[in-house]
Amino acid sequence: MERVPITKEGYETLKKELEHLRKVERPKNIKAIEEARSHGDLSENAEYEAAKDRQAFIGGRLNDLEDKLARAEIIDPDTMPKDRAVFSSLVVLENIDTGENVEYRLVGPDESNIEQGLISVSSPLGKAIIGKKPGDEINLQTPGGKRSYELVEIL
Repeated sequence: MERVPITKEGYETLKKELEHLRKVERPKNIKAIEEARSHGDLSENAEYEAAKDRQAFIGGRLNDLEDKLARAEIIDPDTMPKDRAVFSSLVVLENIDTGENVEYRLVGPDESNIEQGLISVSSPLGKAIIGKKPGDEINLQTPGGKRSYELVEIL
């Protein structure tokens, strides 16, 4: 089984979602199915169909979360080197073309959220950043063309 790196916070977030689905959403969905059944003819019962669809979604998400948690390898950022970009590093990149600075934290694939500045170590940019030191140039081919960054700082 392939281990997937994750921060303690990311692990806890997945665990909370799993518990919420088990203890709140699934029981609520079971009640919705029972109520829809009580309305009679199931062949033309939209409430029943919607509840069954929701049940399938919840079951799939539960399986997905259980798999992710089973494969998760919690990485303690305090044990990681600070002289180069590694998992959990907070890095400042300068876009060489525009001069714009961006800040990203390198996280596991299950935690990535570009709007929050969290990029996966398995993404093309994440892979390109790993192992770099301040002052190193990062070149990356994107669908929009070639991008060049300088690793300015590891925070």
